[in-house]
Amino acid sequence: MELDEVIGQEEVKQRLTRMERSGRLPHAILLCGPAGCGKLALAMAFACHLLGRDGSENTQAMLRQMEHPDLLFTYPTIKLPSMASGYKPVSDDFAREWHRLVMQSAYFSIDGWLKAMGAQNQQAIITAGESDRLTRRLSMKSSQGGYKVAVIWLPERMNVECANKLLKLIEEPPAQTVFIMVTEQPEALLETIRSRTQRIDMKGIDTGSMVKALRERRGLGGEDAMRVARLANGNWLKAMETLDANSENETFLDLFQSLMRLAYTRNVKELRQWSETMAGFGREQQKRYLAYMLRMLRENFMFNFNAPQLTYMTAREEAFAKNFARFVNEDNIIAFNDTVNRAIRDIGQNASGKIVFFDLALQTIMLLKR
Repeated sequence: MELDEVIGQEEVKQRLTRMERSGRLPHAILLCGPAGCGKLALAMAFACHLLGRDGSENTQAMLRQMEHPDLLFTYPTIKLPSMASGYKPVSDDFAREWHRLVMQSAYFSIDGWLKAMGAQNQQAIITAGESDRLTRRLSMKSSQGGYKVAVIWLPERMNVECANKLLKLIEEPPAQTVFIMVTEQPEALLETIRSRTQRIDMKGIDTGSMVKALRERRGLGGEDAMRVARLANGNWLKAMETLDANSENETFLDLFQSLMRLAYTRNVKELRQWSETMAGFGREQQKRYLAYMLRMLRENFMFNFNAPQLTYMTAREEAFAKNFARFVNEDNIIAFNDTVNRAIRDIGQNASGKIVFFDLALQTIMLLKR
């Protein structure tokens, strides 16, 4: 993968290549930014840039297939039923699934990865077994005589044992080794790890680059590309979802509408059924719904200001907002935000989905009356 395949992010691309050319490349880089901005794509492209400096056709062929022996990927994994009880899953266990996914596109979410692994209701983590694997692999001499690059996707999902072992590895890195960590939650990493990396913050993809990519890669006309780019708000994954008529967001909108209508009529019996429906989803999907709910509350609140340039909704979402938005106001927006964020926290801590979502439904009844 080459740097010009990364959508937008020209400033960050130039910063990375300047550091490399000047000989001031840090041994550990932390790429931070919102979902869909292309962090992993940039990490992969820059890794290929570092490993492909010899320019040989053999090297370029390996990099095009993401099969260079000095390129290591670390990513969250799940424990399959077939694995022994004391076994700690590592990235190699899912190497085939990972390779298939990254060859399709360098832009995907944790949900796409969970689906590729065949996860059911598991939360993917990076185990201590992975840090042991990295230590062994990076202690070996570079096969091509240049850099060894370890791309670590979502390091915030490392368990404590893994994080502590990785810290030691970063403190005393093997020669010519570069770590590129890709995170959406840098604050969830150990402070000692963050302090030993060069943090680079990425923004959402700029509208011009988004429009250009939509026209070139998806064949959209100028007006359609601009509409999708504006709705995506810098998130390529969101842009792809918008183009998918059967996207998960359609389901989430139906669930959001149901919750608000049932809460407004105080239909507790149906709200219990709604919470049981939500409890049947996997935890990652539950968290995505709650994130969607936060966005819809924000958009409906902003809708009240009659400023179209401040709202980002689909036609269906906007049609619902025309009648619903007045119920999200200055008296309840902060409490709504706190309530949904608390539900996200509880789901992340493996609380009962039925209890969390039924409590959310009951809280919604009270908040809508403010």
